Amino acid sequence: MRAVEGRKVTINNLRDRRDSPRGERMADWVDSRLGLYTIAKANMRKIFPDHWSFMLGEVCLWSFVVLILTGIYLTFFFHPSMNEIAYHGSYAPLNGITMSEAFASTLDISFDVRGGLLIRQMHHWAALIMVAGMLIHMMRHFFTGSFRKPREVNWMFGWTMLVLGMFEGFVGYSLPDDLLSGTGLRFVEGAILSVPIVGTYLAMFFFGGEFPGTEIVPRLYSVHILLLPALIAALIVVHMILLVYHKHTQWPGPGRTNRNVVGMPFLPVYLAKTSGFFFLVASVIAAMSAIASINPVWTYGPYRPDQVSTNAQPDWYMGFSEGLIRVMPGWEINAAGHTLNLGVLIPLIVFPTVLLAIGLYPFFESWITGDKREHHLLDRPRNRPVRTGLGVAWLSVYFLLLVGGGNDLFATRFHLSINSVTWFIRIALFVGPVVAFLITKRICLGLQNRDKRKVLHGRETGTIRRLPHGEYIEVHQDLSPAERHTLTAHEQYQPLDPGAAEDANGIPRKPSRRDQLRTRLSRAYFGPSAQVAKPTREELRHNEEETTHSIEH
Repeated sequence: MRAVEGRKVTINNLRDRRDSPRGERMADWVDSRLGLYTIAKANMRKIFPDHWSFMLGEVCLWSFVVLILTGIYLTFFFHPSMNEIAYHGSYAPLNGITMSEAFASTLDISFDVRGGLLIRQMHHWAALIMVAGMLIHMMRHFFTGSFRKPREVNWMFGWTMLVLGMFEGFVGYSLPDDLLSGTGLRFVEGAILSVPIVGTYLAMFFFGGEFPGTEIVPRLYSVHILLLPALIAALIVVHMILLVYHKHTQWPGPGRTNRNVVGMPFLPVYLAKTSGFFFLVASVIAAMSAIASINPVWTYGPYRPDQVSTNAQPDWYMGFSEGLIRVMPGWEINAAGHTLNLGVLIPLIVFPTVLLAIGLYPFFESWITGDKREHHLLDRPRNRPVRTGLGVAWLSVYFLLLVGGGNDLFATRFHLSINSVTWFIRIALFVGPVVAFLITKRICLGLQNRDKRKVLHGRETGTIRRLPHGEYIEVHQDLSPAERHTLTAHEQYQPLDPGAAEDANGIPRKPSRRDQLRTRLSRAYFGPSAQVAKPTREELRHNEEETTHSIEH
C-alpha cells in the first residue's frame, strides 16, 4: 500500500513539474546538475557596506570589462605584423609611405573601420582609468589599514594586478608600431642592455635579433591579448572570492564590530547599484573617447630607428620609470674592457624597489605591531599618522618621478632650462618625501587633537553667552553618542616594551639587533610623538563637572 502511495506521489510530482513554466523547469534541470541554487542561496544575500570609497574597486572591474569588449572588437581588424608595405588608405598625408602592417592596420581602424576610432580610443582611455583606479583603490586600502590580517594575501593579489596592469598597458600601446611606441621599445632595449653579462643575450632573445627586429610586435600581441589578460582575469576572480570569504571591511561606527557587517544585501540592492554603475563607467569612458583625442598615431608616423621627437612620453603609469632614467646622472664604470652603465642599471633596480616597498608593507607593519588578530574595521587615516605619512611620501616619490619623465615638456611649456628641471627633481627626490612625511604627520596629529577637543568640549557653535557674574563663554554643542563613538572607537597601540635591562639572575640582558630595531620602530609608530591619546573617562567627567560649575557660578 505504501509503495502504491509513493508511486502516486512521484507521478503527481512529475505532473506538477510538467505543468510548471518552462523557465522553472530549465532552472530545476540546471540546479540538479550544478547545484547553483545552494551556492546562490548562501551568497546572494551577502551584506555589503555602503560607502563611496568602495566604488573605486568597481571602477577597476568595469574598466576591465570595457577593455575586454573593445579589445575583442579591435582584434578583428589589427594585423600584428612588422612586414613592410606601402600605405594607400584614407589618411592622405601618409599615402605612399613605407610602414609595417601593424601601423597600417591601426590607421585603417582609425579611418576606415566603422566606429573603429571610437572603440580604439575607448580601449586606451579604459586602460588609463583602470590603472588609475587600481592605484587609488590600493592606496585607499593602504591608508585605512584594510590590508591587515586576514587580507594580506588579497593585498598581494591586488598589488600584482596593478603591476600586471602597468605592463599590460605598456605592451598595448607598443603594438601600433608608431614613432612614439617604437621610442618606448628603444627605451626598454636600453634598459635590458644595461644588465651586466647577460644584457645583450636578453635583448637578442626579446626582440628576436637586432633591434627592432621583425618579431617583437607579434610577440607582444600574444602577450597582450592572451597571457596578461588571462592572469589579470584569474586574479580578479580569486580577489573577489577572497573578498566574499573574508567579508567586506567597514568604517567604525555604532553597531559595527569585527564580528558583523552593516550594509545592504547583494541581491537585489547591491546588484542593481553595481549594474547601473557599470553603465555609468562605460558611458563616461565613451564620452571621454568621443571628446578627447588620445594617442593620435597618424601624427607621429611609423617608427624609424633613426628618428625621435620631443614630447615623447609614455602613459602616465609608466612615466615614473622613465623619470628614473632621465634624472639619473650618466655614470659609467669601465673595467676589464667592459662598461657598466649605472645611469640605466640603477634606475632598473630602483623601479621594482619602489613598487615592492608598497607591496610588502603589510608584512612590515605586522612585524612591528606583533598583532595577530583579525581586523574588519577600517582605520581613519588621521589615527595612523606614521602610516599615512609613509603613504604620502611614497606617492610623492611616484609623482616627482612622473614629473621627471616629462622634464622636456615642463622645460618647453614653462620656458625653463631642462637642466634646471632635472636638478630640481634630483634634489626633490631626497627632500620631498621627508617633507611630505613630516607635513602629513603633523596634519594627522592636528586632526587628532581637534577630534579630542570635540569629544571633551563639544562642537563650537559661534554663539557667545554672558554668564551671571559677567564672564563671556562660547556655547558648545555636545556631540551625539554616535559621533562620540566614531571619534573614540579606534584602537591605539602602545610601543613595545624593550624589557628589563637585567634578567632574573642580575646578568645584563642585551637584546638582539633585530629586537632593538623593532622596538625603535614601534616607538616611532606608536610613541607619544606619533599619536594623541584618546580622552579618558576621567577627563570626560572632569570636563563635565567644570562646565556645570562654570555655568552655575
